[in-house]
Amino acid sequence: MNELWVEKYRPSRIDDCVLPDDLKQTFSKFVKDQYIPNLLLTGGPGVGKTTVARAMLNECELDYIIINGSMEGNIDTLRVKIKHFASTVSLTGTRKYVILDEADYLNPQSTQPALRNFMEEYSKNCGFILTCNFKNRIIEPLHSRCSVIDFKIDSNVKATMATRFMDRAEFILNGESIPFEKQALADLITKHFPDWRRVINELQTYSTAGKIDSGILINFAEENFKELITALKNKNFNNMRKWVGNNSDIEPDSIFRRLYDVSSTVMNEESIPQLIIYLADYQYKSAFCADHEVNLVACLTEIMADCKFK
Repeated sequence: MNELWVEKYRPSRIDDCVLPDDLKQTFSKFVKDQYIPNLLLTGGPGVGKTTVARAMLNECELDYIIINGSMEGNIDTLRVKIKHFASTVSLTGTRKYVILDEADYLNPQSTQPALRNFMEEYSKNCGFILTCNFKNRIIEPLHSRCSVIDFKIDSNVKATMATRFMDRAEFILNGESIPFEKQALADLITKHFPDWRRVINELQTYSTAGKIDSGILINFAEENFKELITALKNKNFNNMRKWVGNNSDIEPDSIFRRLYDVSSTVMNEESIPQLIIYLADYQYKSAFCADHEVNLVACLTEIMADCKFK
C-alpha cells in the first residue's frame, strides 16, 4: 500500500509511454532495430526521459544500471561502479547500458570529461543514455558522442498529449479504486502539464482523502500555502526556497495577492505596512525581471527577515 504510483504504473513498453508521435516513432524504431545508440535525453522534469530509457532497454531485454547524477555524480562512482559494469560482458553477450539520470549534475571539470573517455573505451561493450533537464550544462564532447533528443511538446500537440495522459490517469485511479471527478482531474493535469510525474504524485497524495474532487484540491491548495507561511514564520530559508521551486507553476502575482489577503490573520499588525511595501515593490519588479523565481525568493526573504508572524 505504500508503493509509489509513479513506480507501480511506470510504463514498461514504448507504446505505453505518453509521448508526441514523432518521439514515439523514434524510440520504437530503436526497439525494432534492437540497437540503441548513445543518447542524451533532455527536457523538463517529469516528462518521461528515464521511463523511456528503461522501457527501451526492457523491451530489448538488455542489461543496464541506473546511476543518479545528483547523488552519485562523483569521479569515484565513475571509476568504480561504471567501470566495473562497462568492462564486463553481459550474460547474453549483448551490449550493456548505463542510464545516467540527471547527468547535468555531473561535474563538468572532472566527471563529465572522464565519462567521455569511458564512452570511447567501452563503446563495443557498453552504451550510455544520459538524461538531463538542462542540456547546456552538458559539455560539448558528450553532445557529440550522443544523439540528442529533446522532449519538447509543441503547442499544436498539447491538447492531444493532455488527453492521452488523462486516459492514463483515469486508468491509474480506476486501478486503485479511487472515485474521481473528471473536471478535477483535468484541472490538475492542466496545472502541472507536462510534468506527468508531478501529476501522479499529487493524485496519490490527494487520494488519501478517498476521492479526487474539486473540494479536495482546494483543501490541499490551502495546506500547501500554509507550508509557505510556516517557513516564513520560522525563518527557514531552505524550506521557503524549496516551496517556491516546487510551486513554480503558480504565478508570482497570485502569491503576492494571497499574502496580502491573509496578512491580517497570520502577521502581527505592526508588520503589515512593511509587508505591503515589499509586495508592491516586488510586484512591480516582476514585470521586468529575467527570472521570476529569483525575484519571488528575494521578496519572501525580505518578508521573512523583517516581518513578524503570529
